[in-house]
Amino acid sequence: MTPSQFHTFRYGENKIYYQVTGSGPPLILLHGWGSKSNVMIPLARKLSDIRTCYIPDLPGFGQSPPPTESWSVDDYADMLQTFIEEQQLAPVELLVHSFGGRIALKLCARSGSTDRIGKVLITAGAGMEPKRSWRYYTKKYLANGLKWPFQLLPASLRENALEWLRATTLWKKIGSSDYQQLSGTMREIFVKTVTEHLDHLLPEIPQETLLIWGTEDTATPLYQGKRMKKGMENAALVTIEGAGHYAFLDRSNHFVRIARAFFTAEQ
Repeated sequence: MTPSQFHTFRYGENKIYYQVTGSGPPLILLHGWGSKSNVMIPLARKLSDIRTCYIPDLPGFGQSPPPTESWSVDDYADMLQTFIEEQQLAPVELLVHSFGGRIALKLCARSGSTDRIGKVLITAGAGMEPKRSWRYYTKKYLANGLKWPFQLLPASLRENALEWLRATTLWKKIGSSDYQQLSGTMREIFVKTVTEHLDHLLPEIPQETLLIWGTEDTATPLYQGKRMKKGMENAALVTIEGAGHYAFLDRSNHFVRIARAFFTAEQ
């Protein structure tokens, strides 16, 4: 089946779009924050002779509308688990990027996950507690100071006032660019996501896991991949020299050779 059209999956009130390509055992590919399934399609096509690839637009990205409520990473994991069960994909393998890595960590750390999830490939996975510089804490202190007077306003006025603050030049200089580009439910989801660190889940993940990291990744630096490897019982780390956060695009052929070897090797 070629990814010429989107399929839909209903999860409660949420309509989720996904693409399918290839043949063979099932493999789910998850994109990162601010991305969409189309970014993963070239990679899926290069694996389509060995795997049936399912590539969703996660809720709030691509064609999938934002969740009807403010989701946590656990809610995204619940959605993916339901998708696996309803599509009868278990055991399924995962290939996940960035934010998709958070969802994979949550799903794999759950009881009975080995019945649902086989091998896992995480590239530039998010979720580790980052190292913070003095600049980060300075910006956070200034941001909290700017917001404090507005928190004293009545609830009916507070949000409009905060929206005005977020539009000011000063706020744009100290605030997160990702946060500034969001609104409503997705802004709330973003805050929940980036403030939850998943380091404590690593010892609970039994799956055979391959970590692929670009040496020039500045969004999820290599030290985070090394931390994942150290924390997991059954993980290996491979680096791709000169690649950044999107190693599967920066060094596509190199990445695909590694991925193919991993998924086709006998356990």
